[in-house]
Amino acid sequence: MSAAGGATPRRVIVAITGATGAVYGVRLAQVLRAAPDVETHLLVSPAGVMNLQHEMDIGKAEVEALAHVVHNVRDIGATIASGSFRAHAMVVAPCSMRTLAAVAHGLSDNLITRAADVTLKERRRLVLMVRETPLNLAHLRNMTAVTEMGGIVFPPVPGFYQKPGSIAELVDHTVGRVLDLIDIPQTLAPSWDGLNGQA
Repeated sequence: MSAAGGATPRRVIVAITGATGAVYGVRLAQVLRAAPDVETHLLVSPAGVMNLQHEMDIGKAEVEALAHVVHNVRDIGATIASGSFRAHAMVVAPCSMRTLAAVAHGLSDNLITRAADVTLKERRRLVLMVRETPLNLAHLRNMTAVTEMGGIVFPPVPGFYQKPGSIAELVDHTVGRVLDLIDIPQTLAPSWDGLNGQA
């Protein structure tokens, strides 16, 4: 499958789990859909579906329409469950503490955690947008474990130095930073030019 114009696409796996912050996954999927030569593979957990409805008043089908390929969370036989599937990166946005724990301990008990495990074992970029506060010791140890395995723990902590004027701008800035981490060109979060405006 080609995302655009016959070019070999960069395949990005996006998973939406049951933590608060469904907007991050949706916005990421929107931006990736518009990106040239990117093929998005989407997974939404049952709790993620609940949060989409509760936080954004949208259904699963609306989010699935943003992806090039949609996978069932229970389909362990899917393409993305194998290291031979050449994915560019994976982002879990948002990432529940349950999903973090499963990844940290190598528990491939559904397609989200299996795809994350594959991403790590193949030494590809994995970004977990973990959402919880305050953090207990189990959360912190699981974050350390994932980091030691090569994953990136990226809590969606808003930045204010860009003087955002809306929640949408806060979300875009965070999503832009995630896109930087997986080497997808973006214009949502311009690079910092310093206080004097000098690069």
